[in-house]
Amino acid sequence: MSGMKVGLNGTVLEADEAVISVYDHGFLYGLGLFETFRTYGGRPYLLSAHMERLHNGCRELGIHFSMPEDAVESWVRELLQENGLEDGYVRLTVSAGEAELGLPAADYTEPTVLLLVKPLPPVSEEAVLRGRALRLLNTRRNTPEGNVRFKSLHYMNNILARRELMSCGDAVAPGTEGLMLSGDNWLAEGIVSNLFFYRDGTVYTPDIATGILPGVTRKRVMELAELEGLPVQEGFYTWEQLWGAEEIWITNSIQEVVPVTTLIAADGEHIAVSGGIAGEVTRRILAAYRNDIMCT
Repeated sequence: MSGMKVGLNGTVLEADEAVISVYDHGFLYGLGLFETFRTYGGRPYLLSAHMERLHNGCRELGIHFSMPEDAVESWVRELLQENGLEDGYVRLTVSAGEAELGLPAADYTEPTVLLLVKPLPPVSEEAVLRGRALRLLNTRRNTPEGNVRFKSLHYMNNILARRELMSCGDAVAPGTEGLMLSGDNWLAEGIVSNLFFYRDGTVYTPDIATGILPGVTRKRVMELAELEGLPVQEGFYTWEQLWGAEEIWITNSIQEVVPVTTLIAADGEHIAVSGGIAGEVTRRILAAYRNDIMCT
């Protein structure tokens, strides 16, 4: 974006000065990983968990990347300041780096590391509690790249799901999230979110084995729910079970904990969830999450 500054390989420069090789295998083959997170008071939240997932993924893909957390935090702080931001939406990308045309014959020893920031969207407390709609999509969650899904540069499945959601036109309110099922018709995840629902005293979330991303916020919310005395169960669940849930919420690192107050079936049928406003359990989870941020 014109006027923005970006981070490239540890430096900060104008966006239009940042150059990445056309032979970078992230560009040619989608071989690379990224993490998105946000800052609070200029500090990234749950950075250790994000960096652990990123380092583990790079190791599995043969990408030599080992940036320490304090270096990332310092780089983020510098880039926020250079863009006149106190806090922001942050994306840290590790692309495989330049190599010969063709599939790799060895590890990647010089990856390209890119850091981007942008302002956080304004959100009112009223809008948070009013919640959002979640629409069932026909686009299925594809199978993961390995044993567990990477947060990889190959994002085509998510983009196709997003295009399907956009094609619904006026039938979908702004902020509506799309929900994908697995190839076996189990509840999977949103386009950019993990899914939770509450019923009969238990919090449920799809199992990693459904092919979903092992979200950092997902994991923390599961921990916080158990600290709140709420049993959490991972498993294989159906759309019909979600349709009968008492409360539903979705999570990601930018939007935090988002109440779902309307479910929309693939045929357009609507149903209100928890009376059309964030339920008691969802509010407890959101409060615990915000308290965790303050205490970190």
